[in-house]
Amino acid sequence: MPPFDFKEFLPTVPLQPGVYLMKSRAGEVLYVGKARELRKRLSSYGRIDQTQHGKTAMLLSQVRLIETIVTNTEKEALILESSLIKQHRPKYNVILRDDKSYPLLKVTVQEQWPRLVMTRRRVKDGARYFGPFSSPSAMWETIRYLNSLFPLRRCKEKSLKPKSRPCLNHQMGRCLAPCADKVSREEYRELVNNVLLVLEGKNQQLVKELSRKMALAAEALRFEEAAQLRDRINSLNKTLEKQQVVAAHTRDQDVLGFARQDASVAVALLFIRKGVITGQQSFFLAEPVGTDPEVLTEVLSRFYGEEGRYLPQEILLPFAGTDDPLLAEWLSEEKGTTVTIACPQRGDRVRLLEMAATNAQQVLVARKTRQTSWQALAEGVQKALGLARLPERIECLDISNLGGQQAVGSLVCFVAGEMAKHRYRHYGIHTVAGPDDYAMMGEVLRRRFAKGLAENDLPDLLLVDGGKGQLGVALQALADAGIAGTLELAGIAKEKAGEGEKLYRPGRKNPLLLNNHSPVLLYLMRIRDEAHRYGITLHRKLRAKESLTSSLEQIPGVGKGRRELLLRELGSMHRLARASVAEIAAVPGIGSALAAQIWHALHAEDGSALVGEGGEE
Repeated sequence: MPPFDFKEFLPTVPLQPGVYLMKSRAGEVLYVGKARELRKRLSSYGRIDQTQHGKTAMLLSQVRLIETIVTNTEKEALILESSLIKQHRPKYNVILRDDKSYPLLKVTVQEQWPRLVMTRRRVKDGARYFGPFSSPSAMWETIRYLNSLFPLRRCKEKSLKPKSRPCLNHQMGRCLAPCADKVSREEYRELVNNVLLVLEGKNQQLVKELSRKMALAAEALRFEEAAQLRDRINSLNKTLEKQQVVAAHTRDQDVLGFARQDASVAVALLFIRKGVITGQQSFFLAEPVGTDPEVLTEVLSRFYGEEGRYLPQEILLPFAGTDDPLLAEWLSEEKGTTVTIACPQRGDRVRLLEMAATNAQQVLVARKTRQTSWQALAEGVQKALGLARLPERIECLDISNLGGQQAVGSLVCFVAGEMAKHRYRHYGIHTVAGPDDYAMMGEVLRRRFAKGLAENDLPDLLLVDGGKGQLGVALQALADAGIAGTLELAGIAKEKAGEGEKLYRPGRKNPLLLNNHSPVLLYLMRIRDEAHRYGITLHRKLRAKESLTSSLEQIPGVGKGRRELLLRELGSMHRLARASVAEIAAVPGIGSALAAQIWHALHAEDGSALVGEGGEE
């Protein structure tokens, strides 16, 4: 088909603010943009030579339809653009994917008895979120530190039901046991407020308040309480000594660093709270569409448009974006107070920008180092296995079952040497009865190849967990799909009797035996082990759930109606197995005698719940 005809299209476009959607021949949304004047913005695309190289030229070569949506104001266009990008996730827009999913700390202040928990998603649930933490180990250290100072409850229930006896955490001094009425609501809320002060970076304010209370406790001869406060103050002072103050003010700032290398861009965000760096997050954009100011503006829109994102008082930029005043107005409305976007030219804020720029540059350096390392490893895999092309994307399939029961097919994916968890898949087994691993693998592979053909989405190399037999099943599945010889296959068999791990390839009688310390072998083993871990996790959960369900069914007086009632009231099998006798008895229609019977039936002789084996990943 000929390229999109801008000359014919432009006279139909109004000179008003709005949003435009560029679509492919198949109707896929390739790019979403917004403009103060739609016709003027779209006319700029008509002047680009589509025969040239570059991301914008590549985009335009695929465009066959452009739809426009007129809005009343440019701000409405900005908000609509953000919404449409979230909905369609166009491949040519800036989608901020990080190498990691950074964890957050969440204080559930909306609950009657708040908790401190780790999460990876911000949602508008009334809780307070802190982070993201670029280092998970630093985050867990923070949790342990706060739990030692301020022992909030650690149970997972959103609402506590009264208990006659507190859990083991209370006996170990790790929880104040609000469930057993061992602490007043006022005292507990005070601990929650202290946790919030620490996470907000207000340690000095907290130290002053605790010092005042320690003096009062000592004057009233409450020496045990005073000693406890003294220990908390000493711990907080040690933390203050480690914190690096980078600003003399107490404002919350986000500082953005921007670095470009050829077509690639790296962005680093430093989070400064009360003058102290509390975290950072970085993104790598392979080939973003647009000029640097346009890319910068799109990054800001995507990052701060995420639901539940914390908005600071000030955002510092290395240079002006295309819509800074508009973004500041939008973010101020979202926050409820003024959010300033500034590009400082002198003073302490420039030093912060230099620090952020160094972090962004480091992202590019690390990326290049990783790409160089991966290139060498990929060439090693290609040479060792005799592949026709570099295995940029490798998938591995593993079958987990116990005597044919709770059978699960697990497929993991690695791209450029790294886990691509959004491509992981679990497969239930529908057509195979009994312990037949070959048949199970054949079923899963036929489904995988059928979907891959329909979506043009197949890996460069498919690895199967096993030897000649499993490899033969994969070859037959390829033939059944009509794509024999188009996909590289390999099998990896676990070490037996000290023979070493064996690699099998189609058309080769004997296995490949690589050195035990070969980077190629270690990489393929890592992929195989990840597939096994991913499969066995679900398999254990299914097995535990069946064990628990079976135990429930064998209890006299617990029919289908009461089983459904228990699950509805307590939420899940796992929660039921962890419930106390009092919690089970609180379910309408159960009663204390039946609750005790249920509790004893659901626990093994050693006192551990049946569900414990697979309750957590």
